[in-house]
Amino acid sequence: MPEDMRIAFALAAFVALAHPTGVLAQAPPCPFGPGALPADTLAPGQPHGDQIPIDHIVVLMQENRSYDHYFGRLRKKSGPPHGTSNPDPLGGDPIRPFHQKRYCETADLDHGWNGSHDEFAGSTMGGFTAANVDPTDPSGRRTMGFYTRRDLPFYYKLYKKFAMADRYFCGLLGPTFPNRYYLLAGTSFGHVNNAFPNFGAGEWTQRTVFNILDEATPPVSWKIYYSDLAFGLLFGYVRNQPQNLVPVSQYAADAAAGTLPQVAFVDPSFVGEGENDEHPPTNIQVGQAFVAGIINATLNSPLWPSTALLLTYDEHGGYFDHVVPPQACIPDNIPPMIDPSDFQAQFDRHGIRVPMVAVSPYSKKAFVSHTVYDHTSILRFIETRFDLPALTARDANADPLLDLFDFSTQTFAKPPKLPAAVIAPDHPECP
Repeated sequence: MPEDMRIAFALAAFVALAHPTGVLAQAPPCPFGPGALPADTLAPGQPHGDQIPIDHIVVLMQENRSYDHYFGRLRKKSGPPHGTSNPDPLGGDPIRPFHQKRYCETADLDHGWNGSHDEFAGSTMGGFTAANVDPTDPSGRRTMGFYTRRDLPFYYKLYKKFAMADRYFCGLLGPTFPNRYYLLAGTSFGHVNNAFPNFGAGEWTQRTVFNILDEATPPVSWKIYYSDLAFGLLFGYVRNQPQNLVPVSQYAADAAAGTLPQVAFVDPSFVGEGENDEHPPTNIQVGQAFVAGIINATLNSPLWPSTALLLTYDEHGGYFDHVVPPQACIPDNIPPMIDPSDFQAQFDRHGIRVPMVAVSPYSKKAFVSHTVYDHTSILRFIETRFDLPALTARDANADPLLDLFDFSTQTFAKPPKLPAAVIAPDHPECP
């Protein structure tokens, strides 16, 4: 690695330590660009390729929950400080975080480009309540609700046992599609809204992780295990490879048989009666049960000794979080597709903080990483394990999650016992 690049990384580390809440005084150094290999971007001594004893990477991305909303009470140092609040749009006392007893919301929350920037409120994190005023919730109070281990027992034990991150952010201040693009492509290639390609007449031709997996020597095997929609189908390259799209019901069988691919993406059910993606207003415990099924199948697989499952959420869903998203590397030269009436911003800031945990025999036990990550960190982890080139400047400069692992020992050679992901029957607000 050139000396100037090492200096840039040292400066980045200093800034991160000096600003533990994730507030960066200036944009981070972004010395690397598309095509950068892990060997060129890693700090000296960090492993890559076959030096990492992980042969199977599983990525499970759920929907629309912020860190404080789910895990603000998991560890005090990572949750909102005492006295945290948002203004009451009706003029009453400030609204503080409260234990939400409902498992299904009265209405969805604002998590679009404009709404997310309104909630960010110029780094004050004070616009959540005003952005979520609804006839069912005139003060927008539901954005400040949080859950506890009694509500999400499987998740709380999972995040307590394995290595988690409390500075993991979305790719941008915006909704589902652009954030999932960051996971797969390292950029939203200008998109700030949930827009579909014009199937048949036009394609999303942006290169993705699937391209570089196939181009590797030898190729890296991959599959998308989907419920009702494989999100990757939005890209023409994926639609031309139907053999890699598999119903999610096949995941447990492949895990048990030891036939999982080297890289697997697992998509929940996004729509309909079986929706289990945790997108409001759906039942949080139904989503927890879906995730538990995937994780338990992984823990019990003969491939467990060489597997890492990465669980996170695409964006915050409009829920409050107190940590200011730091500035980020602009991924490419494609500007945001925004109108004059939209919030004027660039792709130079991460989105709201979301939960993230690394489930692997090599996960550090009960560890909390304070390193700044975003969705492209998962992409960079895949690239780092298989020595693949970066797709954009964002993933080239992303931290590849190595802080979550100790590859010298299998701390969880024997998978831990986790509580059942029960679905409580006594929640009449849930359909």
